[in-house]
Amino acid sequence: MKKILLSIAVMCFTALTILSCKNEANENNNLQTENHHSDKGHSHHDKERKGPPHGERKGPPKGGSPEQTKTLEEIGGYAIGDVATDFNLKDVGGSVVSLESIENAKGYIVTFTCNECPFAKMYEDRLIALHNTYAPKGYSIVAINPNSPEDEKEGYAAMQQRAKDKNFPFPYLVDEGQKIYPQYGAVRTPHVFLLDQDRKVQYIGTIDDNAKSAKDVKVKYLENAINALERGEKPDPNFTKAIGCPVKASRA
Repeated sequence: MKKILLSIAVMCFTALTILSCKNEANENNNLQTENHHSDKGHSHHDKERKGPPHGERKGPPKGGSPEQTKTLEEIGGYAIGDVATDFNLKDVGGSVVSLESIENAKGYIVTFTCNECPFAKMYEDRLIALHNTYAPKGYSIVAINPNSPEDEKEGYAAMQQRAKDKNFPFPYLVDEGQKIYPQYGAVRTPHVFLLDQDRKVQYIGTIDDNAKSAKDVKVKYLENAINALERGEKPDPNFTKAIGCPVKASRA
């Protein structure tokens, strides 16, 4: 009788052991299945993620308004009607350029711009088109980089490369010592100063009313000002707030 009871106990213990192992195997299989679905979900999410890679910035810089905040009086540069002083600045080809050296000039489109500012880049093609249209009529663009060369991306070598990449048809000058932009009162890139034949300042400000989209521009402030001078009239308006990145002064 004892042998029979012992046999029954062994059989029960064996059955319980087999059942426990089977349940554990099922749990492991379920866990593996869940992990598999979770991995698939992450893969799908990664494929669906939109936007630039981490660390790559597109469009205007974050933080602060791109619009000029100070008045002309607060800036302390040229006002409408002032006569701008001529300059002698080195261009990316190594030549020294002055306003007087530009032949057959009926006016000058002095534009402070740079290599890296997103707003400056947005306007490069428009500046090229403006120069190609109006230089033959006597209104040439003269581009000046006012930023400190402490940032190599704004240095002379980088200016040469930028001018080559964009095939600028106008002179691109370096404001060595950052002496010219304060005289004009340039505070943003780009910042435009339209001078007449006598170097009197006739318009100060932005190029048009839509930095982000050339095709959506409704008011071409600079072009309208040039056309007004061509008709012998005063530009109206003769001042708008510049839109762009602040000029980068030397830290020294």
